Amino acid sequence: MNDAYEMSYALPDSVEGLLQRGRGLGAVRAFREPRGSAAFVHDGILRDRRWDQSDERSLYLARLVRDLGLSLMPIVDMLAGDEEACLRASEVLVLVAVAGSGDAREGLRTYVREGEHWVRVLESLSARWPPEWWEDLGDVAHARIGTEPELPLWSEPWTRFGIEVQSSPFVPRPSLSGLSTAELLALLADARAEGRTKADALRALSSRDPVEGLIPLVPTLGTSDGRRPLPLLRPAVESLGALAVPAARGWARADHPWLAQLGTEVLADHPGPEALPGLVNELAEQWLARAWCGPDRTARRLARFGPDAAKAVPYLRRFWLHTPHSHERTAYLKALAAINGNGLEHVYTESLWDCQGTTRLLGITSAPTNPEALDRIAALRDDPMETAEVRAAARTRLAPLPADCPAPVRTSQGFQDASRCPS
Repeated sequence: MNDAYEMSYALPDSVEGLLQRGRGLGAVRAFREPRGSAAFVHDGILRDRRWDQSDERSLYLARLVRDLGLSLMPIVDMLAGDEEACLRASEVLVLVAVAGSGDAREGLRTYVREGEHWVRVLESLSARWPPEWWEDLGDVAHARIGTEPELPLWSEPWTRFGIEVQSSPFVPRPSLSGLSTAELLALLADARAEGRTKADALRALSSRDPVEGLIPLVPTLGTSDGRRPLPLLRPAVESLGALAVPAARGWARADHPWLAQLGTEVLADHPGPEALPGLVNELAEQWLARAWCGPDRTARRLARFGPDAAKAVPYLRRFWLHTPHSHERTAYLKALAAINGNGLEHVYTESLWDCQGTTRLLGITSAPTNPEALDRIAALRDDPMETAEVRAAARTRLAPLPADCPAPVRTSQGFQDASRCPS
């Protein structure tokens, strides 16, 4: 978040406050009050309300612009602002163009021809648009690039235009996913294998069931200077769950700081019953301090206790409702479900409109089978702006519907009558 000490948020139950936080309920209420919400949506693009860079807003705001039928002119005008405001506006316009807006598309193409921050905007749109929408801007790029203080950093779209860049062209490394688990473990144990290759092996293992054979290799999987773990080692160890706990007790006493830290974190993530009161107090103190960064880890640790952590539920609900750090919301909802999932149906349904992709994914898998949820999941499945992962999850959720359950169809009331669908 920019200038965190100066940032303020509207009340968390107001439309403005909900939209600032990227809550799904904010989008739902905005649809009911489109005229009163337009200014809040435009303000969300003009001012960066994210707590930090892990928070997502562009797709959330672009969808609101499209679905509420808002004017694009205020957003196009924001392109003339400073670089950060320009990029926020361009990220929204890029997505609105993907959804079919010719005005958004032409507004960005005009900016590339004339605007100050055209390099970053061209990189942004080339990453999301089909090449035929921007390849003809090559002559513009050649004419303008000479006035820039330095060469572009990334390879695309510049190498396509024959323009020199700072970075080397990206060369994909061969995937190791075809190797057996035993072969991947042998590669990780090979002292002659380079660090990047071992990182690729860890990536391949991460998509498989927990591999207990990784545990004795962990102390050897640091960087060559002994200062850090290899990339992707932490998530690979996390995927082991409680299997790693016995070994982690030894890692926590290791001489290498990175290994000692990893062991300490594994032990903290798998606390014994004696740790429960302290974790509840920790979450309560984080709430009193309005500490928006970090309670997600506390929530994940509490979730392991299930119903025994019932005293944490009021604080988890408060964090869900109030936090401006939308990246952490998924952890609060998962913890609530693990401790006491009663009454969460409406929360899962709201999550289908959330700004965070991980929260929408949780909504897709857990929302009740009712007309409103099915209609929204179908909309996510068919939305060209949506991420590939969310669209795939939506297809999977809708695929097993019984033959006598009609596909959701949008009506003037927002969804069909699906009385034949199971509840």
